[in-house]
Amino acid sequence: MKHLVIVESPSKSKTIEKYLGKDYKVTSSKGHIRDLATSGKYGLGVDLEDNFKPNYKVISGKGKLVTELKKQVKDSDYVILATDPDREGEAISWHLKDALGLSDNYGRVVFNEITESAIKDAFKTPRDIDMDLVHSQESRRILDRIIGFRLSKLMQNKTEGKSAGRVQSVALKLIVDREREIEAFQSEEYFTIEAIFNDFDAELSKYKNKKIEIKTEVEALDILRQLSNAFTIESAHSKNKNKKSKAPFTTSTLTQMASSKLGFSASKTMRIAQGLYEGKSLDAETVGLISYMRTDSIRLSDVFIKETQGFIAGKYGKEYVGYAKQTKSKDNVQDAHEAIRPTSINRTPDKVKPFLTTDEYKLYRLIYTRALASLMADAKVLATSVVLDNNDYKFTTSGQTLTFDGYLKVYADYEDVKDKILPDFGSYKSNVIVSKEITKTSHFTEPPARFTEERLIKELESLGIGRPSTYVKIIEVLKERKYIEIKEKKFHPTKIGVTVTDKLQEGFSSIINVEYTSAMETELDKVADGDEVWHELLDKFYKDFEPLVEEAYTNMEKEAPEDTGEMCPVCGKSLVYRYGKYGKFVACSGYPDCKYIPKSDKEIVTVCKCPKCDEGNIIVKKTRKGKDFYGCSNYPSCKYALWDKPTGDICKECGGLLVEKKGEVICPECKVK
Repeated sequence: MKHLVIVESPSKSKTIEKYLGKDYKVTSSKGHIRDLATSGKYGLGVDLEDNFKPNYKVISGKGKLVTELKKQVKDSDYVILATDPDREGEAISWHLKDALGLSDNYGRVVFNEITESAIKDAFKTPRDIDMDLVHSQESRRILDRIIGFRLSKLMQNKTEGKSAGRVQSVALKLIVDREREIEAFQSEEYFTIEAIFNDFDAELSKYKNKKIEIKTEVEALDILRQLSNAFTIESAHSKNKNKKSKAPFTTSTLTQMASSKLGFSASKTMRIAQGLYEGKSLDAETVGLISYMRTDSIRLSDVFIKETQGFIAGKYGKEYVGYAKQTKSKDNVQDAHEAIRPTSINRTPDKVKPFLTTDEYKLYRLIYTRALASLMADAKVLATSVVLDNNDYKFTTSGQTLTFDGYLKVYADYEDVKDKILPDFGSYKSNVIVSKEITKTSHFTEPPARFTEERLIKELESLGIGRPSTYVKIIEVLKERKYIEIKEKKFHPTKIGVTVTDKLQEGFSSIINVEYTSAMETELDKVADGDEVWHELLDKFYKDFEPLVEEAYTNMEKEAPEDTGEMCPVCGKSLVYRYGKYGKFVACSGYPDCKYIPKSDKEIVTVCKCPKCDEGNIIVKKTRKGKDFYGCSNYPSCKYALWDKPTGDICKECGGLLVEKKGEVICPECKVK
């Protein structure tokens, strides 16, 4: 019988099977097949008395798939587990091994790209499952389950909030804290003074070589009275400087750059990147166009570096060949991974453009160009700085001229590079120059900027919170829970978001904070490296955490709903504002005895994000005859609709939404189960 290969995504199966040949059958687990049950104390699915032993169950809708996989295993001589090359993928392989009853008749292989050479090389060296990686992922899942279940139920009991989470609540706290900084900020006026010349401007920076700050208009006018239009050239220095290219993309930097340069949301970026990784049909072959897109490493393989440096030398000249960027010393980086890069530098964006959608092309071009530029030579500029004196007031100006474009030969479209060319001060006959005018300008200090999706991801990464694969989900949950709202692409905390944050800080400030969450990532890394015992880590956490929960249930005051000032027409009690899973609505304060909700204030039930327009949400709607269906909230601009309830997951084959139908999870577009 053939060797059986199990991957995560069905879209990879045919391509990998083609690479491996007739002796291999490739099938898919379609992601995780098991998750923690909701049994046991507090429904955690974990035995708190037996070293946090997890109780796993087959995910709803996956029973038939597991049965089919068991049959295929029985008919196979050898099973190869080829799930994704990260901790999540390692855990999925372990679940498959355990659920399918594999013992010594299996091997685990990993590959960072879906190309024929990478696949065949990986299959030469199968290994055992790395249980340290599995325990690290398992610990993270159990931590998230304990914190999520215990604090979510507490928040439901004490507030109108519906959920809390280990990383989610810290991210929300960042947004709330920033909003309070903005509210508390008091703007102050200050002035700048600038001398205007024929071909450059210079700004006042010092008085008698000490930094000067001008706080009032009176001070500015006093300085202007002491200045003449004649300036002495005190110094003019020029020197050559190198301008280095940026490192290739990590998950975080890719989502940030795609947001700023392409206008893509993080979820859209990752969805498109997933498709580019899993493969596209190019004429007679199907091939993965980029390496694995969930990574926090900037390392590039030696093979890719050598290939790309040869490409650069051949196309642009040897003087354009640069060097590979090195990973700086940084906690929580899995450097066994690679950066996000094209699988071959010879697959230029123009070559693959006919086979991609417009958005796929834009993202591929960005990834390709960044990786190429990272291995190109530094750009060179001639930087000039000038100091002018006027009655002991020092004015400065600076400029630069590009003398060698280096990596900017390919990357200029994505980088703001402006030459500010100054005159040749050495050519002046006198060291005195005369300004056309000297001006004062009023400015006001500004509060810190609110977080955008791009800025929040950057902040989470810099603080060492979460993982590349979690950033998008964190933001989606905050939006779904109505803890934040987006205005002009900026995150504003809602009232319920502020309330939940305050209540969590009231009882759990020692755990729901940046330092603790970042330190926990380091501890989980130690588990992955085999330097810490996973259940001992959980035990230490739980002994600190659970007493705080018990105390909060006893002593934390319940947040009273806001009164609308109106009475319920059914029972006569007050109508209040409540916050459901999908936002603010009006309801009777007598709930659950009285379930009155004004018709216009019934909650809009949001299921998930719309995959077609990426702006609206899939919400529950009704036909004229009262039958439920699921459609985009952006109708009629977006007419995406389904009869069956979406799961929120995306089909790996066509990018559509998976739905629940007759107890199974299927894609209504391509019928993949």
